[in-house]
Amino acid sequence: MSRFLFVLGSSRRDGNTEQLARHAARALPADVERQWLWLGDHPLPTFADTRHDNPLPPPTGNEKLLLDATLAATDIVIASPLYWYTVSNSTKAYLDYWSNWLRVREADFKARMAPKTLWGVTALAEDTSQAEALEGMLRRSAEYLRMRWAGVLLGNGSKPGDIRNDTEALTRAETFFLPARV
Repeated sequence: MSRFLFVLGSSRRDGNTEQLARHAARALPADVERQWLWLGDHPLPTFADTRHDNPLPPPTGNEKLLLDATLAATDIVIASPLYWYTVSNSTKAYLDYWSNWLRVREADFKARMAPKTLWGVTALAEDTSQAEALEGMLRRSAEYLRMRWAGVLLGNGSKPGDIRNDTEALTRAETFFLPARV
């Protein structure tokens, strides 16, 4: 059974990126589980690179919730608006924690991530070529963990609700997740 985790990294709820991701998710078959986590509800402490320190303590609180949700998913959708040519701060923090989770022995993070698929959804205010760094970061993260990289769904939206005017992105959204069933 497929289980999609939607990691929502916008600074506002129901922003253009989230609306685009939800529009795309409507096309998923009914038997596909969906979990939506807005990172604003689950803030992570500032990331500290402790790989050369003592062994890491087991994750707790929001970190444990996000780790467990990540490991339980078959598909992870990073839904972050484009901020300064890459993902939002909260999304970057979540991805930074992947570095720590690689060293949590009982998580077996790298091996458990390998069979998963990574997707991206983003809304941006400029032409889509501005998302190259965001796409590259996500694609390379998937490659490093030997995950399947499924690409990024891009839409245009700056002011709240603008995404509803991007009919091309909404049309692409309707089939974006269909390769998940192949």
